[in-house]
Formats: sequence, C-alpha cells, structure tokens
Amino acid sequence: MKYRTLGNTGVKVSALGLGCMGMSHSYGQPDDPESLATLNLSLDLGINFWDTADVYGAGANEELVSKVLVPHRSRIFLSTKFGFRDGGVDASPAYLRQAVEASLKRLKTDVIDLYFAHRIDPKVPVEDTVGAMAELVKAGKVRFLGLCECSPATLRRAWAVHPIAAVQSEYSLLTRDVEAEVLPTTRELGVSFVPFSPLSRGLMTATIDAPTLGDGDFRKNNPRYQGAHWENNQKLAARFAELARNKGVTPAQLALAWVLAQGEDLIPIPGTKRQKYLKENAAAVEVVLAPAELGALEKLLSEFPNVGPRYRDQEMKFVDR
Repeated sequence: MKYRTLGNTGVKVSALGLGCMGMSHSYGQPDDPESLATLNLSLDLGINFWDTADVYGAGANEELVSKVLVPHRSRIFLSTKFGFRDGGVDASPAYLRQAVEASLKRLKTDVIDLYFAHRIDPKVPVEDTVGAMAELVKAGKVRFLGLCECSPATLRRAWAVHPIAAVQSEYSLLTRDVEAEVLPTTRELGVSFVPFSPLSRGLMTATIDAPTLGDGDFRKNNPRYQGAHWENNQKLAARFAELARNKGVTPAQLALAWVLAQGEDLIPIPGTKRQKYLKENAAAVEVVLAPAELGALEKLLSEFPNVGPRYRDQEMKFVDR
C-alpha cells in the first residue's frame, strides 16, 4: 500500500481508504461475517483509513466497525460523521454534542480521528457548527475536522474558525463538478480531498445489471441507472472495460487509478463489503497511467455524455452549492 499525508495534519493514511457504508446501508442486504473479514483484511493490505457515519444503518455500521476497531485501534485512522437526523440535516451545536457521544459509545473508542459534518445545515451558520466541533478537539474527543459536500465559500468560512483537514464529496470519472472550484480551494488551503463513490457507485466496474438491483439497493432509483442514462452508461462501461483489458487491469482498478492520478491530495474511499473487491481495489495503487492513457479516457467520456445526474432532486437539496 502507498500512503498520502492528510491535509496539514502530518498524518499518513493509506492512499486508498475503505468506505464502510455499504456494509450496513444503501447497497442491499448486510453480510456481517463477510464485512468483518473485509475489515480485518484491510489491515493486512495496509489500508488504515476507514470511513463510516452515524446514519449508516442507524448506527449499526459504527457498531460493526467497532468489533475490529477495538482490538486494532492504534492501527486505524477512523473517520465518522454526524448531521443527518429525522430525514433532514441538523448540524447544530446542541445536536453535535449528542451525536459525538453516541458515536464514541457505538465505536467503543475515546477519540475519533477525523470527524465530519455530513452535510452543511442551511439553518445553522457553519461558523457555529465548526466552532462546536473545535470544542471537541480541545476536549480530546476528536483529533481533526472535516466537511462533506461543502461549497468553496463555506469551506473558507469554516477554515477561518478552525483548520479543516479534509473535504469529502463525490468524485469519479463521471462526477467531476468539484474540479471547477472546490478542488482549487482545498489545494489553496492545504486541505485533503476525500472522494466517495470513486467507482461511480459501481458503474465503472462494468459489473452492474440495473434491472436486477434489489429493493434494498438505493441505486435502483438513481438517475444513472434508469432510462436513456442507463443505456448510455452501459455502452460507456463496456468501452471502458475494453480499455482496462488492454492495459491488463480490471475496470475498477482503472477507475481508481484515474482518481489517484488527479493528485497526491486525493484520498479516495471506495466502499465494499467483499474481500475479493477489496483486494482488487487495493491493487489500483500500483497502476500508473501514461498521459496518452489519460487522454484516451477523456476522449471516451466525451463520446458518451448522457451520463445523468448523480442524485435525484430530493437528494441534491442536501448538497451545499
């Protein structure tokens, strides 16, 4: 495994983290024994950056993670999040103080390495949210702070209150809106960028059959898996898989290698609950893309532009823009 420095913290974390959401939330039925085996395997592979949240499985994911976290606490850099509540966002200082204690209890740890505000709360000034998060740092309950899906202006306001170690937002070959303003801002401030869904929610693995997705899989209602967007994306994924085969890698490895190639300040967190996919993903850190290969990927994307939006309207309302 290769390692990258998280923001201005001086802490080295694995160049690929492990997104734990799908073990308990949004992607079909949980398989706790396999998930626990995957968590243990990640340590063997040198993946020391794990990402969870209090909303994943209504706390079940934090409890699951704790089973491997506790005996290996010193080897793991743990991030979790707060803010989703009762179908909306609550990033108020009062709720934050409740949420962090509940997460610490479920995780069975005294400190959270990286604590994210899961979304920006339009009802609460970000200065108030981050100010309260900074109090947790002073109290020793949290080491570093992060924001998810924030705009550049919000990040600057937050940074003025307390240093932000990382911004987490969706980023992949198919989701690149952060390139315009968010990434330039994180780079100016020395903030790491943590891409979630770097495999485009599995689309770029060329292994997904949309009609067979179960009712427990949120992708069933995702615009990219429906209608004309799905027809476009099937063709795109098939052609992408050809490029991967020509290079001697899997589509997942090629997609992750592309994200990793965008800068040392990016630390993607592909999610999986399966050991075989974790091994596959981890090998992506060894894949080097030549300029001509990067150019070929850009050309391919331009040929299939009808990708579709990453969220439905009711989900986009939670994104700070």
